[in-house]
Amino acid sequence: MRGHREFRALWLARVISFAGDSLSLVALMLHVADTTGQALAVSLLLLTGDFAPSLLSPITGAISDRFDLKRVMITCELVQGALLLLIALALPPLPLLLALVAARAVAGQVFQPASRAAVPALVSGDGLETANSTLGFGTNGAEALGPLLAAALLPLVGIRGVLLVDAASFLVSAAILASIRSMPSTLAGESNPPSLLHQARSGLGYILSAPGVRVIALGFCAVVAFNGVDDVALVLLAKETLRAGDSAVGLLLGAVGMGLLLGYILLARYGARASMAALLLLGFAVSSIGNLLTGLSWAVSAAFAMQGVRGVGLAAMDVASNTLLQRLVPPEMLGRVFGNFYGAIGVAAALSYVGGGLLLDATSAPVTLLIAGVGGTVATLATALALPAALRKNNIPSPSGRGTG
Repeated sequence: MRGHREFRALWLARVISFAGDSLSLVALMLHVADTTGQALAVSLLLLTGDFAPSLLSPITGAISDRFDLKRVMITCELVQGALLLLIALALPPLPLLLALVAARAVAGQVFQPASRAAVPALVSGDGLETANSTLGFGTNGAEALGPLLAAALLPLVGIRGVLLVDAASFLVSAAILASIRSMPSTLAGESNPPSLLHQARSGLGYILSAPGVRVIALGFCAVVAFNGVDDVALVLLAKETLRAGDSAVGLLLGAVGMGLLLGYILLARYGARASMAALLLLGFAVSSIGNLLTGLSWAVSAAFAMQGVRGVGLAAMDVASNTLLQRLVPPEMLGRVFGNFYGAIGVAAALSYVGGGLLLDATSAPVTLLIAGVGGTVATLATALALPAALRKNNIPSPSGRGTG
């Protein structure tokens, strides 16, 4: 942070924007719940904001590889700010609100791969682990702080006021990003560049053809597909199995966030000394076994500890996967790889919510967490068997190595 002024600007812009997003999510959920009185409407809001944009990930990632990354990020922030301003002023009925939320989420989906692709251009190669850890700490900390800020602001300015604050956060973020250098696309000098759809197809083809990228993406998505249901399962574990109150639910859900922040702090300090491939597998294993042991917990305190450890594993997964992809993928393909990677994770999470919900209804929270943990552990073992050979084909050290891998 001290030695990389432009990365510091990117970090600050991301923190401000993420905090604003958390604010507006709370406000929109309350608005939809109050105006419709339907839980389904709130679910539709969440699906529109999280899952729907992931279906466009081949296109949103290709945009990052086609234009100047600085221009892409600033444009996305301005578009999101304008859409939030429109939502705040109109507070439209549900169908139009969902359409505006979807449009804002698509702009955010374009921004995400662009911001990750920008990190290697702003930070030297030996600092990527620390940079990704610092970025993860800031954005996750902002997301955790957002609901607390919303609780403080809602009585003072109401739902419309909170949405206006989020709109302003995007404008501030765009202003901060203006201080970053231009990062033009490799297509900038071509007289006849390929079409956006051709770029999107080539991005998908690259992931399928690059062994290291393919194994990382498949392993990550498999672990998420098994473990993504834990948020819902923890609510039922606390209230139905452990016979605890609403405060216990908050503790269990907060434990993961606390573990995440601790994990990012540790990785920012010591991550450069570790093999990123080994760290990825360790993150897969810890996050999965954390859910497995949570399913065996006999008290809220034990479940809290296991979820805290799981959060550390999630931080390891995030930092290792981002760093490996930034080192493995050519710069001209990085936006598409990150776009498809995050889009696939969104699909895996949605599948986990649906499948896990059915499993919860058919069994119980402990059984669901046990199955999730076992499935994630099996996925980890399969990834561990495939990853060394895949990385050797891409000239990246295996999990037993040290240094740049």
